[in-house]
Amino acid sequence: MSDSVAPEPVLYEVEGGIATITLNRPDTMNSLETATKEALLAAVQRAASDTEARCVVVTGSGRAFCAGQDLREHIDNMTRRGLDEVWATVAEHYTPIALTIATMEKPVIAAINGVAAGAGMSIALACDWRVAADRASFTTAFIGVGLSCDTGMSWTLPRVVGQTKAMELLLWPRSVDAAEALEIGLVNWVFPADRLAVEVADIAARLAAGPTLAFAAIKESVRCAASHSLEESLAFESRLMARTGGSEDHRSAVASFVAKQKPTFEGR
Repeated sequence: MSDSVAPEPVLYEVEGGIATITLNRPDTMNSLETATKEALLAAVQRAASDTEARCVVVTGSGRAFCAGQDLREHIDNMTRRGLDEVWATVAEHYTPIALTIATMEKPVIAAINGVAAGAGMSIALACDWRVAADRASFTTAFIGVGLSCDTGMSWTLPRVVGQTKAMELLLWPRSVDAAEALEIGLVNWVFPADRLAVEVADIAARLAAGPTLAFAAIKESVRCAASHSLEESLAFESRLMARTGGSEDHRSAVASFVAKQKPTFEGR
């Protein structure tokens, strides 16, 4: 009898400038127990620093994107450990996962293949774009287990759907299907489930071929504007325009425009 080897809880691969991070616990709807949280944090940190990755896709295996915290492990932890140790996972795992995704200097796409619940929905919200299968659904879920929200949802959700709708979804959680998610601006696109991977690959390839230095600057500008005045945001924009305006990508793109050629961006 041979020993079986447990599959990796998170998969990481890079092809064509696209890093794909796949939550790989389909039998638990990709719920997040400690090993998976640690692997996911390592994967997003790797993607952020990977010079071969110009765009990042986060997705799930099986019928779910991510069902959030693994409650079976959570219950076990609550019976065996002190509360401080149990809730250290927020600062040690959930917070840096969201922060790394949101501040990464490259575009990040959530390819939402199914259910995104609780922290799973938060992870999708931390991404720059959300592309959903028509079978996907979303729920904030936290109130259902008597918790406030984490993984950045209190910051991201109001900025994505507006404060009024965010408060509705947080205080009165329900399942939001893909069609409604598109209608309220929770996702950018919805595709048939059997087309999701192909469509996301096309979107990611277009981003990977783009001016990644400018993408990073735009992400910085938008984050700055969320917490600064117009005057401060204009000054920050000016500094970043000077940075991107001095880049090889900009000079090459202008020359290509004049020559009526398609530019090639190197990210420098």
